Amino acid sequence: MTGSSLNFALLLDGLKAAGEDTRLRLLALIGEGELTVSELTDILGQSQPRISRHLKLLAEAGLVERFREASWVFYRRATEAPAAALTDALLDLMAPDDAVLLRDRERLEAVRAARAAHAQDYFRAHAHEWDAIRRLHVPEEEVEAAIRAALAGGRIGSLLDLGTGTGRILELFAGDMERGVGIDLSAEMLSVARANLERVGVRNATVRQGDIYNLALPRDAFDVVIVHQVLHFLEDAPRALKEAARVLRPGGRLLVVDFDPHDLEFLREQHAHRRLGFAPEIMESWLAQAGLTPQSHRLLAPKSRAGSGAGGLTVSLWLARDPRMLLADAAPEKQEVA
Repeated sequence: MTGSSLNFALLLDGLKAAGEDTRLRLLALIGEGELTVSELTDILGQSQPRISRHLKLLAEAGLVERFREASWVFYRRATEAPAAALTDALLDLMAPDDAVLLRDRERLEAVRAARAAHAQDYFRAHAHEWDAIRRLHVPEEEVEAAIRAALAGGRIGSLLDLGTGTGRILELFAGDMERGVGIDLSAEMLSVARANLERVGVRNATVRQGDIYNLALPRDAFDVVIVHQVLHFLEDAPRALKEAARVLRPGGRLLVVDFDPHDLEFLREQHAHRRLGFAPEIMESWLAQAGLTPQSHRLLAPKSRAGSGAGGLTVSLWLARDPRMLLADAAPEKQEVA
């Protein structure tokens, strides 16, 4: 562990915290992604006070991190050195085919499947009013102008819209791209997108069903990838960003559009939002982990709308680049992608 060595006290505290049946299982589960206390309670079949007590010990030892979003409390694996090195080492030592861990992962998948079904039920129920719901949160014309500004000045040979929804992003860039592809998991949303694109005469874009975590697309295939108001629905946003980065060409740009942190709990309860916005430092960390270089971050403050009941939302736009741009800059024949 050269460069990541731990002092004696930190190592001892971490090993003590992890050295118990339930806590080691909790650490393994949290290593799979961010989870709430109630989700961990369902998976392990233990009382909430017991699970909370174990999580408190893991957090005090620095092996996991705790953060609150409105009424929900999430736990994630340690990300800050030096404790993160011990967390990573312990997770690497766990046999992936261990019978206990396999059973826990099966229950974890059941919890994730239930959440995915809830989100799909929502999409199915609201497919034809999706744009209207967006307009209730933040003026869409302002967001679209900011999206276009963020991507201005660069050639767009190919554009990928992840979670395309109604296909509006493809419509917005139809005149600026050679070809566009929209991906969505919901068949109902794809029906809406196809109808919308046909209605406005967009011929250089297609939409297809796909998994944002496992895109059936080749590496280095797109100049621009846009993830517009999608991440707050996802179980594992960092994983989705890594997959988006995989399909970017050298020097390609990734634009993430989502909400700044907020406390509008009804969006989670009524509209299947998994996350209530994203802090800039968290998003920039995820982009860096995906191998991208953050370029800019812009905030669009909310507008008051009488009777909307959905004030207080701020939209964030994060732009990042594939760092292989540096290699492209070194070759004169490639400079047009800058």
